[in-house]
Amino acid sequence: MRIILTGPTGVIGTALIRQCIKNRIEVLAICRRNCARSHRIPQSALVKILELNLEEYARYVPEGSEGGYDVFYHFAWEGTDKEARNDVRMQERNIRYALDAVRLADRFGCHTFIGAGSQAEYGRVEGKLSARTETVPENGYGMAKLCAGQMTGLLCQSLGMKHIWARILSVYGPCDGEATMLISSIRKLLRGETPQFTKAEQQWDFLYCDDAARALLLLGEKGKNGKVYCIGSGRTRALADYIKCMRDAVSADLDIGIGALPYASKQVMYLCADISELKEDTGFSPRVPFEEGIKRTVAWCRENR
Repeated sequence: MRIILTGPTGVIGTALIRQCIKNRIEVLAICRRNCARSHRIPQSALVKILELNLEEYARYVPEGSEGGYDVFYHFAWEGTDKEARNDVRMQERNIRYALDAVRLADRFGCHTFIGAGSQAEYGRVEGKLSARTETVPENGYGMAKLCAGQMTGLLCQSLGMKHIWARILSVYGPCDGEATMLISSIRKLLRGETPQFTKAEQQWDFLYCDDAARALLLLGEKGKNGKVYCIGSGRTRALADYIKCMRDAVSADLDIGIGALPYASKQVMYLCADISELKEDTGFSPRVPFEEGIKRTVAWCRENR
C-alpha cells in the first residue's frame, strides 16, 4: 500500500507517517508551502514531501511518475481553533478544499479516500457516539465537517472511489496543538505555573495518537466503503483523573487548579466512541494506556519547549 496524506505536521498526521515507516509503507506528505512545522514530518526514504497550499489542490496535476498511490487521507483543515470555528467563509472553503482533495486523490490514482471528521458533528449527546447517532452540530466547524463528509461521499461514488469518514474524538500526543487542554496545561506545569480547570467531572474518551494512526491505517486496508467510523478508545474516565495523571507525569508535587473555573454554557459532559464496528471490520484495539501516552507527551513537550 502507498498512501498520500494532507496535514502531515499535526498530531495525527505525524503519527500516521511513523506507523507507515514502521510498516514499510510509502508516503507522499502534502504540506503547505513554507510551513513552519514541516520539520516535524518524520524523515525516511519512504517519505516524500509535496508542497501545496489548500487552494492549489484543484489545479495540481501529478506527473506520470507520481501516480500509483492507493489511499488518500485528508487531515488538512483551516480554522480549528475556537475563534475560527464559526467563521462561515473559512468553513465554507474547507468543504470546497475537501472536494478538491477527492479529485486530487483520483488524479493520483487512489482507490480509497479517508476523510477526517470530528466529534463536533454530533453536538451535545448523551451516550456513546456511533455512525447511527443523530448529528446536530452546534458550530460552523461541526457543520462544515458533517457537510464535507457527506459531499465527499457523493463525489467518491461518482468517481468510483471507496469512501470512509472517520469521526475522530480526543486524540492526544506529540505534535498536538499548543492550544489544546493537555499541551497548554503541560506547558504551564513545566514552567511552574498552576493550570486552572473546571471541576472536571466530565466523562471523557482520550486516545493516544499512535493508536489513532493504527486505526486509520487499518481503515485504509480493511474499512468498508461508505461507512462512518468513530475513532476513540471506547472507554471513559473522569476528566479530573486524566488531569491528575498529566500532573504526575510532570511532577506529583505540583498544584493543579481543579474547580477554579466554571463550566462553559454548552459544556459537553460525556464523550465516548462506540468502536464496535471499527473492531469488527478491522480488528483494531487500543494498546497505549493514558498513563503511558501522557508520559510520552510530556517527554516531547520537554524536548520541544
